Amino acid sequence: MKNYPLLDVRVTTPTLELRAATDDLLDELAELVRAGKTHAEPAPYDDPMSFYEPDPDLRVAKWLRAIWRQRGSVAPEAWRLYFVVVVDGRPVGEQTLSGVSFSTLGTVTTFSWLSVDMRGRGLGHEMRAAILHLAFEGLGAKEASSDAFVDNQGSNAISRGLGYEINGSDWATRQGAPALLNRWRLSRQGWERRRRDDIDLHDVEACHALLPLR
Repeated sequence: MKNYPLLDVRVTTPTLELRAATDDLLDELAELVRAGKTHAEPAPYDDPMSFYEPDPDLRVAKWLRAIWRQRGSVAPEAWRLYFVVVVDGRPVGEQTLSGVSFSTLGTVTTFSWLSVDMRGRGLGHEMRAAILHLAFEGLGAKEASSDAFVDNQGSNAISRGLGYEINGSDWATRQGAPALLNRWRLSRQGWERRRRDDIDLHDVEACHALLPLR
């Protein structure tokens, strides 16, 4: 999209690609949301979450509205980049990167989901490694955080494997019921110890031009 170059930003690894979430890509990914392929047991999302909506069409509408609202909101205190995870040319999931008072603190958080039929192949780890490369190498982040319910074994294992350190716990609601979260923290030094040389960034200059990074 020539008039909004943030939608041209990409991250590539040997096994997948993160493409900025254009409406065309979201339209393809929406079929997985409609089919309920975002779900997992135990439920991984805290409230409120559009994926808990039982009506498939309304679920897609709520999901898209949330992305459109947050994709268009860019401020020093908060911004969020949305990416579609593409494997062999096919959208299979979503990966986001949020800056939290980034110009002052240099901190980011991440969120992701992967289609149920693509899990168990190491793609979750690869998605997170790719977005961390964008954050630390591309944007100069100082720290990344993540959280996951204590029974979300996959997400907790990814954080542990990428060098995050446990950073306490907290409570959230999940479909109206209380559930305990693990908080994770990855410093720049921790990322540097595991940084890879096979992840490539594309058109990242748009982030420096259009995001409040400094």
